[in-house]
Amino acid sequence: MGNHSMGKALVTGGAGFIGSHLAEGLVEHGWEVVVLDNLSTGKRSNLDAIAERISFHQGDILDLPLLERLCRGCVLVFHLAAVVSVPQTVSDPVSTARVNELGTLQVLEAARRAAVTRVVLASSCAVYGDDPHLPKREDLPPAPRSPYAVQKLTGELYARLYNDLYSLPTVSLRYFNVYGPRQDPSSPYSGVISIFMTRAAADLPATLYGDGRQTRDFIFVRDVVAANLRAAVAPHAGGGIFNVGTGRQVQIDRLWEMIGCLAECRRAPRFEAERVGDIRASVADTRLSAEGLSFEAAYPLEEGLSDTYRWVRDH
Repeated sequence: MGNHSMGKALVTGGAGFIGSHLAEGLVEHGWEVVVLDNLSTGKRSNLDAIAERISFHQGDILDLPLLERLCRGCVLVFHLAAVVSVPQTVSDPVSTARVNELGTLQVLEAARRAAVTRVVLASSCAVYGDDPHLPKREDLPPAPRSPYAVQKLTGELYARLYNDLYSLPTVSLRYFNVYGPRQDPSSPYSGVISIFMTRAAADLPATLYGDGRQTRDFIFVRDVVAANLRAAVAPHAGGGIFNVGTGRQVQIDRLWEMIGCLAECRRAPRFEAERVGDIRASVADTRLSAEGLSFEAAYPLEEGLSDTYRWVRDH
């Protein structure tokens, strides 16, 4: 992707944590960027660095006429708008399904009517559930354990359908545990890394659930942006589903040690009972995304953590 204008791209949820980084990446690569966000969890300030270079619309993916208007003339649509809180989907499965299922369907339909070249969807490794098979391979049978996971899986199925039935090329990306600057640590649903960093910066102990030996595949947000940019142009990716992870797993107790070192916080963690529905171990099989998207995560955890910690400290 060169620096002349590549055409117009719509990012739904573009004021959110990942969406705002993606909007920046697209601007850097010469795209004309349109952002749609209802600001329920996103923040206008996340887009401060590129505010003059994008067109921002406060609105909802449940507003089909608005979506159709914003899709007009777009080459690409990146769909990240969602209710991302698993507990919220558990306590309110119906209205969250309206956003995560019907909203996704409307984005696909608006893109189809506007003859968009490709739609890239944000999905989640939550669709794998607690299948003990590791690493998580895209062809494993889905085993969702929350309404959130079912809603994300439904989005993937619609995406595949639109690809096959309506010839609208779609790519679904199953994000593993994304972290980085601008992840809101004050949200009760925030990623463990931003929560740990806030605790460590204040010289407070973190809470670990169960034995703290659960593992996760943490991927830096700039790597996720790179995966989206690859998914937008990879020639044979249409209709595909790809993991976006590093292929490396880290124990949660070890993660607290690493963050403690960065923050010079020597507090021992507090332990609480295991949380219901918590997945024990998770790590991505990255072979398919390497082959199909030419994507491999580039940021080592140490580097990503120190970048993120710098941001947390300054904010």
